[in-house]
Order: sequence, then structure tokens, then C-alpha cells
Amino acid sequence: MTEVRGRILLVDDDPAFVSVMERGLTRRGFLVHCAANAEQATAACEAFDPDHILLDLNMPGTSGLVILPTLLRLAPRARLVVLTGYSSIATAVEATKAGAVNYLCKPATIDEILAAFEKSEEPGAAEVPAAPISVERLEWEHIQRVLQDNAGNISATARALGMHRRTLQRKLQKRPVRQ
Repeated sequence: MTEVRGRILLVDDDPAFVSVMERGLTRRGFLVHCAANAEQATAACEAFDPDHILLDLNMPGTSGLVILPTLLRLAPRARLVVLTGYSSIATAVEATKAGAVNYLCKPATIDEILAAFEKSEEPGAAEVPAAPISVERLEWEHIQRVLQDNAGNISATARALGMHRRTLQRKLQKRPVRQ
């Protein structure tokens, strides 16, 4: 029998992604428990007692950013890594302030995810890119920061940005622009 390397709580609402991650992590010797939303994640945290938590931010209902502190309170020894397809500097900062040890953008390999659990970014350790950030990416980052400042309220964010609410909703539905 294979030695158990740890217990991972996988919180993501994408069934295909969850299935692939669960198989890969199990093959690497981890016990994996999956949750598709905030309610399942909090219940699993109490019952499963994970060593590691892999958390998606963009889920239906309660955001992963909102439940992050609760998960860490329920599993205080767990190392939490945020993995999201909708990354922004604002959410990365908020996630690390709330206790995440690392923040990754999808797609990420299982090896990258496991490495992220082992290390946390030291302040000032991030590499500075050689090319400047595109204007589209800067716009995405600014929208995310203002959205964060307005606690996720789309109407208030649209007013603060001076744009129509529907325009903002269309921009938010798109994947973030790569850096």
C-alpha cells in the first residue's frame, strides 16, 4: 500500500478539472476530498481535516476569496493555495493577506500546484517581467481593484469607473488578458 503524503481539500466547481486533479493527486499519494461550492468546502474542512487546500476563486454563490478565512480558521494547520482562471493583482493581494501561501493562475500542472504548497512567495521575490504589461491587462487589473474596493458590487463598480453596468458585466465575463 502506498504511503499517504497528505490530505488535500480540492474546492472547484468545474467537474472535469476536479476529476483530472483528483486522479493525479491520488496517484501521487494524497487523500483527496472534493467540494464544488463554499458550503461543501466548509463542511468538508471540519470533517476531513485537510493538510492542504486548493481553492478556486470564481465559483457560483460565495466566492473563494470570501470563504478563504473561514477555511483556514476551520483547518488552521492547512496550507492554502489559490488556483484561478480569473487572476488579478488585486485578488492575489487579498488572498495572500487572508492567509493563502501561494496564488496560481490556471492552467497549472499538478507538479506546479504541489510546489506552490511547499513554498510561499517572499516579499520582493517576484520576478520583474522584461516586457511592460499591456494596456488591456492594466485595464483588467484596474477593474478588479475597483471591484474589490466595492466588495464585488457591479453597479457601484460601474459608477466608480464611469461606465455602464452592462459594459462592465461583459468585460468581467471575458477571461483576463494574459500579461
